[in-house]
Amino acid sequence: MSRRAALRRAAVREWGPPAAAVRTALAERGARALALTLTATALTALVQLVQNQSWGYGPVRALGSVRAEDPFWSALLRTPLSLFVPALDLPVWGALAQILLVFGVAEICLGRWRTLAVAYAATLAGTLYARIGVALGPEAFLGLPASDARVVDTGPSAAVVALAVYVCHQRRARFTGALVVVAMVVEVLVKDNLAGREHLAAIAVVLAVCGVREWLGRRTPAPPRAGRRAPAIRTGRRPPAPGAGRRRSAQGLGAGGGGTRSGAPPMRSWNFRRGPAQRTSWW
Repeated sequence: MSRRAALRRAAVREWGPPAAAVRTALAERGARALALTLTATALTALVQLVQNQSWGYGPVRALGSVRAEDPFWSALLRTPLSLFVPALDLPVWGALAQILLVFGVAEICLGRWRTLAVAYAATLAGTLYARIGVALGPEAFLGLPASDARVVDTGPSAAVVALAVYVCHQRRARFTGALVVVAMVVEVLVKDNLAGREHLAAIAVVLAVCGVREWLGRRTPAPPRAGRRAPAIRTGRRPPAPGAGRRRSAQGLGAGGGGTRSGAPPMRSWNFRRGPAQRTSWW
């Protein structure tokens, strides 16, 4: 087998199942299959347009800006909108492309509500890590400097990374999932900042959820497949032949084998007389 054929087979094995799911969903439901993705993309574009206006920057920061130094409950209320507030120092087309691609595949493969749950869980994990890291200080392991408490934490990047890892685990695209994790680690090693560390926190939460799901899946017995009967339990007795119950009742025998026979040996009969169990033989 040539190297090109081997790579093609590996790519089909890695990306074939999610690609087939996306094609099927788009062929059957069209744009309705991407309702959450299209809404998130349009909302992100709208927020970007508003925050670049002189009258919109303040409201967007008041409703969707999250920092580690903010009160906890205030930051928690701003977290849902912060997912759709693009970072001002990054091009908005990058955020839109991430949402359109990763959210779209996740919505089809995972479902709408699970995609939303994973995205918000990852965003919340990054926000909580920023608070814990600042509280620990730069001297502690995984700690953050005090200056990171004033960094504005917005954007869909943590949710995108977490969804990519979750979809790869769910569709058994192990190489792609490992590649995403390695890329985030390299990002932190090359440029150690709050955003990169929040990405790792989101990945850690998703991997923990995937591990729990795998553990529960091993403990729960798989249901029997449709169309297969449960294996019969052998009792040492042969099953009764078809019509045996009717013959026993016609001979006057009960379920326990008792009846009204006279004790004479059985005789072949051509007919049965109605009433007591007596036989009329031609011989």
